[in-house]
Amino acid sequence: MRKRIVIIGGGASGLTAAIGGARNGAHVTIVEHMDRVGKKILSTGNGRCNLTNLRMEADCYRCGRKEFPMEVIRGFGVDETLAFFKGLGIEPKDRNGYIYPNSDQASAVLDVLRSEVERLGVAVLLSCRVEKIEPAAGGGHVRYKVYTDQGILDADAVILAAGSKAAPSTGSDGSGYELAGRLGHRVIKPLPALVQLRCQGNLYRQMAGIRTEAGVKLMAAGELLARDRGELQLTDYGLSGIPVFQVSRFAARALDQGKRVTALVDFMPSWDDGEAFGLLKKRASLLGHKTVEELFTGLLNKKLALVLIKLAGIKPSQKSGDLSPKQLKLLLGQIKSYEAIVMSVNPFVNAQVCCGGVDTGEVDAATMESRLHANLYLAGELLDVDGICGGYNLQFAWSSGMIAGTHAAGGHSVGKHEAGANKAAAHGAYAPAPDGKRNRK
Repeated sequence: MRKRIVIIGGGASGLTAAIGGARNGAHVTIVEHMDRVGKKILSTGNGRCNLTNLRMEADCYRCGRKEFPMEVIRGFGVDETLAFFKGLGIEPKDRNGYIYPNSDQASAVLDVLRSEVERLGVAVLLSCRVEKIEPAAGGGHVRYKVYTDQGILDADAVILAAGSKAAPSTGSDGSGYELAGRLGHRVIKPLPALVQLRCQGNLYRQMAGIRTEAGVKLMAAGELLARDRGELQLTDYGLSGIPVFQVSRFAARALDQGKRVTALVDFMPSWDDGEAFGLLKKRASLLGHKTVEELFTGLLNKKLALVLIKLAGIKPSQKSGDLSPKQLKLLLGQIKSYEAIVMSVNPFVNAQVCCGGVDTGEVDAATMESRLHANLYLAGELLDVDGICGGYNLQFAWSSGMIAGTHAAGGHSVGKHEAGANKAAAHGAYAPAPDGKRNRK
């Protein structure tokens, strides 16, 4: 008798889990409360879908159990993921280690996943909400009843893949946390991550729209929490851009703990303090006939320079040749260590992912099975795992979903099985559907 798997959530991890389960002979049902599956996939990678990243290291993830994300990814890694998608028809493109579909269309990724789900005969219930999950003893193993607003589903295994609270318009409403909590799982408070910082003061309106290379150090109570470098974007309310996203989860957690949080911004990250001071001194000497405002032409963005000059207490109209060593140091301080007082992070609606979620200490990384309930599996953003920008959160979704689906169906050797099967499929092989019929991929 085929195992019955109910997957709650039809996002990246849920769709992958469905494919893993169905390929291993299970009867799979996806329950999705939106009107279509995979909506969040469409917004990933700015609509291009950054599938994964060739640099896959432990420091690319944040988790209460530091080793957990990579333990999961070792079970179904980058090579297996690329083979999986090639088998579905996606030709990957490498951009300095960042992997995208060659078409640069996230919609193509969703299309092939939906097509494979349909080919495998997976049942999909749309606009369907799960109200509760009840374990029930039966047949010598734990079975479940899944209560929805469209009826009751019997399951031999349940996979919770309902996402986080980030980007709720795509379906991530946090309902999975409540379902997991009712089953006894500890949920670490979810907070927005990969999100903008809202900062104190009105100066940001004068700098809105500026994009510049910068280093960002996030501080809380005098402690360095995180640092990053890249293209900074200044908004009318504060700071944005990749380096800000990378450190934002630490800001969210520190602010939630009531700590004073600041971001120290280095607007000349290619020069150390000594080199930057020497450059300013040299320019002031060579361009002494110019104003201080003109001194920065070709060095810093004009709008940015004007704000920093005023913050240093210097008149923009002052001649550069008249700058004293003290004034040069004041300028250096603003350029190399501009202090932004962080008042909050933007809300979940602006966040790409969450920090926090179901405690990974209660989940077996080898199978994604709950340590509290047999035949209950958890995958994707629902868990206390968040990656940096660059395809890492999607890779965790593919990995955890495939592992959960495969093991829920009673399969083994996830990575090797899938890589081999899909490499064959990529060369025109036939893959058997669960009913034994042979369908062309």
